[in-house]
Amino acid sequence: MAANGYLERFGNIEATVGFARCTLESVEMTLSSYWSNTPVLVTGATGIVGSWLCADLLKRGASIIALIKDADPQSELIRTGNINRLTVVNGNLEDFWTVERAINEHDIQVVFHLGAQAIVGSAFRSPLPTFETNIRGTYNILEACRLHTKLVKSIVIASSDKAYGAHDKLPYTEEAPLVGRHPYDVSKTCADIISQSYYETYGLPIGIARCGNIYGGGDLNWSRIVPATIRSFILEQSPVIRSDGTFVRDYLYVKDAVNGYIRLAENLNKDAIKGQAFNFGNESPVTVLELVSEIQTLMTTQHLNPDVLGTANAEIHSQYLSTAKAQE
Repeated sequence: MAANGYLERFGNIEATVGFARCTLESVEMTLSSYWSNTPVLVTGATGIVGSWLCADLLKRGASIIALIKDADPQSELIRTGNINRLTVVNGNLEDFWTVERAINEHDIQVVFHLGAQAIVGSAFRSPLPTFETNIRGTYNILEACRLHTKLVKSIVIASSDKAYGAHDKLPYTEEAPLVGRHPYDVSKTCADIISQSYYETYGLPIGIARCGNIYGGGDLNWSRIVPATIRSFILEQSPVIRSDGTFVRDYLYVKDAVNGYIRLAENLNKDAIKGQAFNFGNESPVTVLELVSEIQTLMTTQHLNPDVLGTANAEIHSQYLSTAKAQE
């Protein structure tokens, strides 16, 4: 890591998320008996977070059922062979009866709802499919869980910092209003509020995780700045920045996001945790240009300057999270 650079701060991500500070090594060594033979439903299992979550849960001895719509052969879940160590239910989140059957037939006790249309640009171009997947998919999951409350003991909903919408006061705390305005942000706001409603009305054991921008191995979303920049430099090309480069974000390492989700699930039997939302981030926001510059330094590609387009649509300028609540 650079002596005083931003990726030094990114490196600290591996020790800063969860309900207590811990090293990545200790996270991997602490394999809780909570998960041994526990039937777990994971939606979005072929995505970057879902793939790493499944890998971690398999180490812990969980019995994973993955609801999968499209199986990309380059997915980390498939590439590692982990898909052969779990049960696949083929279907999509918009089909309620597929979701309900997955929970009922497999006696699901824990649900990780990660499945979503997660590309901001796609949401801008095609809002309806985004709303169908992100909003309908969430209430389908929750309604199926409501029908089987004797089975389901823990539900983790993957929300996002995008659910907050644009705020003048930063960093976001969990008490900040959810006021998404653009299609992707609105879809996350709605899913978050619907989840709160199912807790408040029906007492479902729900925990909501609001993460910053997640990065890490196996990310196939080339519209994201970290994998897109690395790929461009590998190909000896200038990376493309859609915004003007001044947009501010914090970046969360994927294994830390996974640790946060797992710790949240394990604690949903506690009244103080149940129904709550928690921010997961690294509390070290940087601009897009600062991030690209640090990657450029690490990859010794200073001869490849970024192409700054300044054409980003429907994106919030500055977003970063306070994780004080999760640290308590």
